Order: sequence, then structure tokens, then C-alpha cells
Amino acid sequence: MTTVALLGTGIMGAGMARNIAKAGLSLRVWNRSREKAEPLSDVATVTGTAAEAVDGADVVVTMLFDENAVDAVMKDVQLGPDAVWVQSSTVGVDATARLAQLTDRFVDAPVLGTKQPAENGRLLVLASGPAALKSSVQPIFDAIGQRTVWVSDEPGDASKLKLVLNSWVLSVVAGTGQAIAFAEGLGLDPALFFDSIAGGATDSAYAQVKGKAILNGDFAPAFGLDGAVKDAGLIAEAMQAAGTDSAVMKAIHSVLTQAADRGHAKSDMSAIYHGFR
Repeated sequence: MTTVALLGTGIMGAGMARNIAKAGLSLRVWNRSREKAEPLSDVATVTGTAAEAVDGADVVVTMLFDENAVDAVMKDVQLGPDAVWVQSSTVGVDATARLAQLTDRFVDAPVLGTKQPAENGRLLVLASGPAALKSSVQPIFDAIGQRTVWVSDEPGDASKLKLVLNSWVLSVVAGTGQAIAFAEGLGLDPALFFDSIAGGATDSAYAQVKGKAILNGDFAPAFGLDGAVKDAGLIAEAMQAAGTDSAVMKAIHSVLTQAADRGHAKSDMSAIYHGFR
């Protein structure tokens, strides 16, 4: 039986872990704050250290906050000679290139989705890496995702696509928060905005979901605003390197940071609304 070590059991990792176990794969989990991993003890072995989780594992999945977290953890573990490392944290283009140098059995595999898709096994998996490793990791991707897009055989290409997709997601969330704050500033009921676009060419299911949450004051994190701040920064950097004007993403990053500074860092990214107020 394939043994999977999943490092990082936060909002995304916890849901991924349950679906990996549900698929019948032997699972070990580790989290820096063990109390976040303990609820998974009914489906996985909770280990005290990352090294213990990785020891003898066939596939190691990292779902951590940023490059620093991934780098710190992977320096403390020893991958087996045949182990495959699936790097699912969103760390950006340059960081992915650096991490890929640590092993030739590296699959770049960020995911698109938030808490509920992670819990329901409905994530979109973006993958790039050696074709020879596909058969080793596909059962895991099938467990956590509704679909896998193999971008190329070159690690890093999947992370590039993830940043492109996240640039759109953050733009939608920012536009939604801005529209609500603007309507309120004009003395209008912001619900009129959503009623007006409903069912038309400018409608968006995602905007409707995030808008409803904002209107209800429900900022329970499906994807944390602090993660959105980090991702917006990575996107802006990648845009500049690619020769793409990053002015809009820099502005979104600024508003996200303002919302975080106002005490909403651990709220859902829809709390960008508070950056406009």
C-alpha cells in the first residue's frame, strides 16, 4: 500500500488529508501546531515531527504557508531514494525553482480551491513534473481533486498557472468588495448590485458567494486573507518578471494589506472589503 506523508494540516491540508485516507491510502500527517493535526487521528497517524512522518513514505505532500515554511520543514527531513515530493504550497515561480533543485523526484502541484472544495475532494490540481512520476501521484490527485491539469513535464509551470488563476480570483474578490463598499458610500443598498447582475453576462457565481458572505458579515476563513496578501505579492513579482504591468495587482495587494492591518488577517480573503472602508 502506498504510504503518504502530508505535512501541513491547516484549512486546506485537513480536507485533503481526509480524502487521501478515504481513498484507502495509508496516511501520516504532521503540523507544526499539533492540535491542528490531532482531529485527523481517526483516519491518519499523527506524528510528532515532520521527519517521523516522512520516514519511509512513498509520497510526501507539502501544504504549508510559504517558501520559508516549506524550506524549513524539508531541511529537517530525509526523503527516501524512491520517494516522490508533491509540493502543493503556493510559493511562487522562483521559490518553486529553488525547491525543485532539492530532488529530481519533484512534482509541482498547487491546487485551486478553498476550504469546502478541499473537504469535498473537489479541488483543481495543477501539476507539472517528470512524466515518469505521474502514476505515483495520480491516485493522490484523484483523491483530493475533481480534475487534474498536467501543465507540462517541467516543474514550475504548474505554479505559473496557479498564479495566473489566482490573479483572476483575487481580482474578482477585490472587485466584489469594492463594489459593496462603493454602493454603501453612495448611500445605496449593496444588495442592489447583486440583484442587478444576477443572471446576466456580467454575473459571477463566485462574486455572488463572496458578496453574500460580505453582506452577512460572515468572514469565516475559506481562504485566509493573510494567504491572499502573500499570493498577491507573489503574483505582482511574477508579473514584473514576465514584463506584464502589475499596477492592478499591486493595488489589490495594498488593499489586502490594509484590511490585514485593520485586524482581519485571519479572516476570509473576502474581508478585503474592510480595506475599502
